Amino acid sequence: MINIEGAMKKITTLNNDIKVFYIAAKSFPDGIMDAHQRLHTLVPFSMGRKYFGISRPENGVIVYKAAAEELHEGEAEELNCNTMIIENGNYISILVTDYLKDIPLIDAAFKELLKQPELDPNGYCVEWYFNEKDVTCMIRLKDQRAS
Repeated sequence: MINIEGAMKKITTLNNDIKVFYIAAKSFPDGIMDAHQRLHTLVPFSMGRKYFGISRPENGVIVYKAAAEELHEGEAEELNCNTMIIENGNYISILVTDYLKDIPLIDAAFKELLKQPELDPNGYCVEWYFNEKDVTCMIRLKDQRAS
């Protein structure tokens, strides 16, 4: 197993909000794979669309959502899915390559990122599946603009 501690952290900037629709996992972590499989029955993987895993604790339980970028207005409603916004801004991130060979590396990457100061207290742990074998694990940082 690769040691993720001390892994190369970088800043990933999302210049625009991303509207996504999602399938909520029935449980965490056991329901993650099922949520992604159900999402991909609605929208098969395509390089023309962004795919995400989105999670954070809510009421003491980690809520996980398998999500896909909405490509046209009303697509989520057509698919009978709820939507949310992944906010623009700066995210601290770690790239996990070939994640299917060692899925626990995703959890390890987030544990490392959660040690970072200045995280957005309302942010999410976001997995950005930008191709079929690599994922960027990222957490939004607090806004750096003046209050």
